[in-house]
Amino acid sequence: MSPSDLPWPLLRSVAALADAPLSQIAERLREATLPSVGSSALVIFTEDCTGRPQKKAGSEDIISKVSIAELDTLRAALPDEGPWFGEAELAGKPRQAMALKHAASNALLVITDPLPADPGTGGLDLVAFLWDITARRIQEKVADAPPSYLLESRAASAERIRVTAELTDLHSTTLETLLAALRSSSMDHATARTTVTDLAARALVGLRTHSDRTTDLVKEPVAKAFERLREDLRPLTSFSGIEVQFIEPPLNGRALPGEVAHAARAIVRGLVLVMMEQPDVTRIRTHWDCDGENLLINVRDDGGGALTTEDPSISRLDRRVQALTGQLRMDVMSGWGADVFVSLPLDLPARPAGDVAGWNLAARELEVLQHLASGHRNRTIASSMGISENTVKFHVRNLFKKLDVGSRTEAIALAHSHGLRQS
Repeated sequence: MSPSDLPWPLLRSVAALADAPLSQIAERLREATLPSVGSSALVIFTEDCTGRPQKKAGSEDIISKVSIAELDTLRAALPDEGPWFGEAELAGKPRQAMALKHAASNALLVITDPLPADPGTGGLDLVAFLWDITARRIQEKVADAPPSYLLESRAASAERIRVTAELTDLHSTTLETLLAALRSSSMDHATARTTVTDLAARALVGLRTHSDRTTDLVKEPVAKAFERLREDLRPLTSFSGIEVQFIEPPLNGRALPGEVAHAARAIVRGLVLVMMEQPDVTRIRTHWDCDGENLLINVRDDGGGALTTEDPSISRLDRRVQALTGQLRMDVMSGWGADVFVSLPLDLPARPAGDVAGWNLAARELEVLQHLASGHRNRTIASSMGISENTVKFHVRNLFKKLDVGSRTEAIALAHSHGLRQS
């Protein structure tokens, strides 16, 4: 085959997807699929990236409004195989869409307003092929993410929980007030009141559900995370001839932040692969536990004890552990194998108080900032500190000036970056 006969557009698309950073992968996939199906927008929903589970490209009116709850509902209704076409609630209204799930990661691809594809051109098969490459590439990039990405992702996860909590508080108060007004005996039009009351009640339930779902995305029960590890390793352990033992963690262990769960699975997979490459290894045991503050991982083999911390693969895994402010220790005994212990903190480390000394905050201002960083509203802060809401507002204005920020969100983000929380 001469170079002119090669499918260069497809090869260029594959190369672009392979090289794309996570922030641009949706745009690259949309560019690659446009000739086949067309679209107004393309959205990827993946729980591998807990800090930013949506990756989007296309119409701003769609990508700025589409919600995790909408995508989660659509994914739950899809068959496991093949593309789905139909009408779905996206960005707040019904839209024509094409959707595919990725079996290995449960990631979702949604293409809005797709153009009909000519069955004879293989356009749908091409889209499915490119989507499979993209989903696998996302998994690989998250598994091998640099320290900067892991720290940024954890911060984004924490910030999304805070924003969701604040929105829930705000809209819950609004809806509860609406319900009280509509139930008032001084109002007429009983039928209208009953109807609107029912709608408001359902909206309140939906809002709470959305808040719970968002929290679930950034936290994973330790038992579920361990079961996913077992599934990840099942193909490897089925054909290696090496027995891999799994010691289950406690069912009631603390839920893991998403980045910790993903990193833990990648670390164990890496350790198992390194140990399997040694001669004379017949058994590997992996054990997880949780002490409430750390995920504790132990992986042990029965080899000759030839592994060292200087091994390039072990060094790479140790860097990943350090990116999450964890620790990796290896005990090796000649003729008895290697025993690796990993500890991963479940919470972001708090920065020393000296980090905020340059802000010159008064004691009351610092206390208000800690409340803000914990997602508390002015009324809650006032009640907790025994001051009026106007006084809280006064302190907040002073905080804005001293921190050189223009909004509550900026102040909270700055506080989070310095490890501030209410004590």
